[in-house]
Amino acid sequence: MASIFQAVGAATALSSSNSFDSKKFYLSSRKSVSERKGSIFVVRSDGRMNSGRVGKLVTNAVATKADSAAASTASKPGHELLLFEALREGLEEEMDRDPRVCVMGEDVGHYGGSYKVTKGLAPKYGDLRVLDTPIAENSFTGMAIGAAMTGLRPIVEGMNMGFLLLAFNQISNNCGMLHYTSGGQFTIPVVIRGPGGVGRQLGAEHSQRLESYFQSIPGIQMVACSTPYNAKGLMKAAIRSENPVILFEHVLLYNLKERIPDEEYICNLEEAEMVRPGEHITILTYSRMRYHVMQAAKTLVNKGYDPEVIDIRSLKPFDLHTIGNSVKKTHRVLIVEECMRTGGIGASLTAAITENFHDYLDAPIVCLSSQDVPTPYAGTLEEFTIVQPAQIVTAVEQLCQQ
Repeated sequence: MASIFQAVGAATALSSSNSFDSKKFYLSSRKSVSERKGSIFVVRSDGRMNSGRVGKLVTNAVATKADSAAASTASKPGHELLLFEALREGLEEEMDRDPRVCVMGEDVGHYGGSYKVTKGLAPKYGDLRVLDTPIAENSFTGMAIGAAMTGLRPIVEGMNMGFLLLAFNQISNNCGMLHYTSGGQFTIPVVIRGPGGVGRQLGAEHSQRLESYFQSIPGIQMVACSTPYNAKGLMKAAIRSENPVILFEHVLLYNLKERIPDEEYICNLEEAEMVRPGEHITILTYSRMRYHVMQAAKTLVNKGYDPEVIDIRSLKPFDLHTIGNSVKKTHRVLIVEECMRTGGIGASLTAAITENFHDYLDAPIVCLSSQDVPTPYAGTLEEFTIVQPAQIVTAVEQLCQQ
């Protein structure tokens, strides 16, 4: 399959115009892993969630212009990476650290992966640790699960998350269950990762949002990266986890650039990220919609609103500690997602908030989701199927008036 890596751009040039009725709601010369030394910088790796805020956030992960992004990061320590390079760096560090870590999938070897996340790894680690597979998702996913049962720590790359529907039986009946059905005799430390989400005119089959499909599988953790910083940190944490983890990447975020620390760090797989503290309303989002929300936040601030923006990041389980503390402060919740409206992540999150924090709400929870239709190929129709910043602004104004 031909790579569409070159066709994917950054996610910040989206139009904010929308006709919907909102009421209806190698770095070219970076040092190798072995050359960069420093103490481990851990971000909440103890598994406990006793604080509503994540340590130091790297701001301005996305800028509207390239020169402003460069200016904002030039004085910061660390090194700049695109998101796909950050994923690769995290993967490479873990392969250096642990010889049990291996990668398998279509074109992951000498081709370097469709989005170049594994570029350069095959010559370094060999064909057995970076294994090119036939086009047979059910087979190589099942093989990875078996490898995990015998002591390896495999990473499965789906060329597109939609293709992993062919391996749904292996992920559900094997990956999620074997630790339990074996009475704890086996652990399944496997990472399943790949691109998904609505791209730019990639067509319905390559624009699926499958988070809610996998969310219903018992025994599996799910995380969604949104910046180079958390992409690397979540990749490393997922590889080290004894649980099976699905890491969702967005096809339009691979070219985002950010300066990340030189020191080693990992992110907590079960913790949300406080993107912007605020007082008037809690906006919960993840993945690409984080940038639509932040674009809308600029308009909202100019209009006198003070939104609190949280990247939930952990799609299963939800970080209800961080979310709950925010709800208790703002008393209003807006959920913005790219997942489908019926049975999506937003629906599960709405139920969890209602069950746990209903008494703190001063207005009904509003969820802005994608339309329940296959993603159209036509660019203008594609925009109409997903949430745009103008809709977010309108929804916040309506909620804050209640």
